[in-house]
Amino acid sequence: MRNTDTSEKFRIDKWLFAARFFKTRSLAAEAIERGRVHLNGGRVKPGKTLVTGDRIIIRIGNYQYDIEVLALSNKRASAIIAQQLYRETEESRQQREIIAERLKAQPSPFYTRGRPTKRDRREIMRLKNSE
Repeated sequence: MRNTDTSEKFRIDKWLFAARFFKTRSLAAEAIERGRVHLNGGRVKPGKTLVTGDRIIIRIGNYQYDIEVLALSNKRASAIIAQQLYRETEESRQQREIIAERLKAQPSPFYTRGRPTKRDRREIMRLKNSE
């Protein structure tokens, strides 16, 4: 997947899409515009050109990835090939695992289907009156 042709530009939004951090290139560009992607310690624009060795910090939801660019590509390929485009720091990987464990330990949020039905209202009144 390595490209040695120096005439081709490797935009950061295309690379993030090719490395499978985002499902679409427009989602990658939106994340960059919102400041969720930092290149070498600073904010960037979606058209910024990448070079091998750049450090990228990506925030996606609760997770943060600290990666180093190993290879450049504008084409989206399989996940195995995409993982060869970068190397994540060990500290970043450990932090993500800790966050994942914390999220699993939290109780799942309670969702309702909207307004209570007549039966639900009766149950609520029964519970209120029993207190």
